[in-house]
Amino acid sequence: MTLTVELSHDEALVLFEWLAAHRDRRTTDDPDMESITAEDIAFSQLEAQLETRLSEIFSADYAERLDDAKSRLLKQVIGD
Repeated sequence: MTLTVELSHDEALVLFEWLAAHRDRRTTDDPDMESITAEDIAFSQLEAQLETRLSEIFSADYAERLDDAKSRLLKQVIGD
């Protein structure tokens, strides 16, 4: 079964970064992946899917684009 989830571009970018950071922490703590969990696999697959759709993650100004996306998301929820 396939599930479709709709995200805004900003949500996808911020989620991708969170997933990548989670992966980095996991592989640093467990480089041989001996304690891999089903959640780790699901997160990894989601990260890979987002990576194929977010070309700006390879841009020189990625950090700035990510910060802008985070700011816009926060403004949507908490305002200016």
